[in-house]
Amino acid sequence: MKYVVLIPDGASDYPLDELGSKTPLEVADMPHLKELVSKSELGLVETIPEGFSPGSDVANLNILGYNPKKYYSGRGPLEAAYHGIEVASKDTVFRCNLITVKNGIIKDYSASHIGTEDAAVLIKAVETELGSKDISFYPGMSYRHLTVFN
Repeated sequence: MKYVVLIPDGASDYPLDELGSKTPLEVADMPHLKELVSKSELGLVETIPEGFSPGSDVANLNILGYNPKKYYSGRGPLEAAYHGIEVASKDTVFRCNLITVKNGIIKDYSASHIGTEDAAVLIKAVETELGSKDISFYPGMSYRHLTVFN
């Protein structure tokens, strides 16, 4: 038998005053999802083991059957695999996010959702200036990139 696991990652959100203290999920009009649910088996699963910060990286590993306590080493290696970046077992891979800073304060976690092409130019410049045999910078998508320490 084949199964589909639908993961509405981040759908729960927090209640918002402007939505009458309801979550976006509670007020969303989702006829297709309601139809799918009516023909499905539903369940609840605890996706974040004790001691881990809630995040899709940990949750998805767990859902796919990989024990995060054994296999989780951060978001970086998962994204490196996605981008086809080969890393050695001795390498350390970090996410490298572009941000907006004004007067020494982070104003935007995503550099205003910078476009992938513009971001690649910046990350390639960082690689040119700071890259070495010990550290490499790889462009990803939008504000999300990778740094690999060899």
